[in-house]
Amino acid sequence: KSDSALSVLTVSPSWLSPGASVTLKCHVKPPSAGWRFYWYKAVPQLSDEPYRYELLPDSSEGTEQEVFTIHGQKNTTGYMCRAGRGDPQFYSEYSRPNFTWYMDSSVSLRVSPNRSQHFTSESISLSCETNSDKRRVRQFYENSYSDCDHYSWRTKTSPCIISRTVYNGAVFWCESGSGEFSNAVNISTHDDIILESPVHPVTEGQPLILSCRLWTDGILSDVSFYKNGKVIQNGTSKRLNISAVSKSDEGFYQCERKEVLTRRVQVWMSSESWVSVKCECT
Repeated sequence: KSDSALSVLTVSPSWLSPGASVTLKCHVKPPSAGWRFYWYKAVPQLSDEPYRYELLPDSSEGTEQEVFTIHGQKNTTGYMCRAGRGDPQFYSEYSRPNFTWYMDSSVSLRVSPNRSQHFTSESISLSCETNSDKRRVRQFYENSYSDCDHYSWRTKTSPCIISRTVYNGAVFWCESGSGEFSNAVNISTHDDIILESPVHPVTEGQPLILSCRLWTDGILSDVSFYKNGKVIQNGTSKRLNISAVSKSDEGFYQCERKEVLTRRVQVWMSSESWVSVKCECT
């Protein structure tokens, strides 16, 4: 039976680093005492409802605490919760799914052009690479989940195409019919200037090349590059080259171009993009 109470789930962190723990917290509205909490993961399903609910280990009897910690998660995962009390037990409504994003997975989301920042006026292609017969691209934007461009379950590899759309930090990922999630990518669109940076994590020891692109002029020269808000290369070249990245190179990057005009200085500054570095593990 279902109680009239609502469940609201929060997940921390939103973006997962290797080895980090995930903390789930379930709030019941309106607040009251006597609840036991049940924890679920979202499993993609081939039906009108996008997910089925699968109880997490150690959750079948519920927990007295409204906080639940998960160790060793290594992929993008959606979670739900609900609460129960009484005898016979009444349950609150299920919370809506809440995701923690992981940037690496055996199922892959391919983005073309292969970068995190895009121009508002260009088309972006997103496609799933998976061995499953069924796949779909999903998105999270402005606190809402949906299929990408009505890209529901398909049996072929035709991509989702985004055209002339404004995104200020939308998250996209693939789901397979066999219940797997791909890596998640953060995509934003801009009118004039972008930082060209990889959309997927860079493996330790591999090169990293960043550049700055203006919609009207292509790749810019005499560009300054910033990491975590501090200048790391003054406006002397077209690109920032790191021959072999390490974990210390991970961070938020952006680029800046200054042009001296007759009576003023024109400044273009890109938004920041996160560059992730993954371990070259054997």
